[in-house]
Amino acid sequence: MWSSREQVLASTARMVPRLVRHPVWRAEDPGRGAGQGVLLVPGFGFGDWSLRLLHSWLDARGYRPLGTRTGMNLDCTAALVERIEQRMEELARTTGRRVIVVGQSRGGWLARIAAVRRPELVRALVMLASPVLDPLGVHARGMDLARALVRASAWGVPGLLDADCFGGDCYRTNSALLRAPLPRPVPAVSVFSRRDAVVPWQLCQDPCADCVEVHSSHVEMGLDPEVYALLGERLARWSDDPRPTPFAVH
Repeated sequence: MWSSREQVLASTARMVPRLVRHPVWRAEDPGRGAGQGVLLVPGFGFGDWSLRLLHSWLDARGYRPLGTRTGMNLDCTAALVERIEQRMEELARTTGRRVIVVGQSRGGWLARIAAVRRPELVRALVMLASPVLDPLGVHARGMDLARALVRASAWGVPGLLDADCFGGDCYRTNSALLRAPLPRPVPAVSVFSRRDAVVPWQLCQDPCADCVEVHSSHVEMGLDPEVYALLGERLARWSDDPRPTPFAVH
């Protein structure tokens, strides 16, 4: 039986050549993004490096992509949401535009919470394989890892999930925010796959989002040409209507 890391490496080795050979990888209009800011939020156990290809693809099309600098995204939910909001504000101030936020797996539902809290900063939201209806409903292996991090946090290891994220004030506050409707000015897309062996696809059915099915695995979703084609169309439409932030008002 392969380990999770080996599965990730095998998926990456298979999907990267397929992506870069696909027509969707070629930038037909390098100015299409017109400087629109795009914040990329990685998944649980992954850092900004995991979305590096998407970063490069966006940059080649004239967008202004930015990572969250949240390490491996293993920290307390409240701390991560605050960091995402800080990065959204930095990018909005730099570009003078509301930010498009793209989050994968845990990154997607963290981004959704941030969008509910700070809608004046968000132009649109994309959630890739994100269990927005129940983050604790992922398959057993993911929950086992999360509980191991809680135990390590209790032993004094900093920068990890703690018990409060599973049943305390942190859990109650952020669960309520996750259930809250997205503000009307924030369009959203939730991308899901029935082949996802990590997140049950039903948990990605955000009632406030346009739910779109693709055919990749959980890990492969950030490398799937089908997803890039979807992003290309949506991001172009949103960047054509940038909606300035309050920072841009003189």
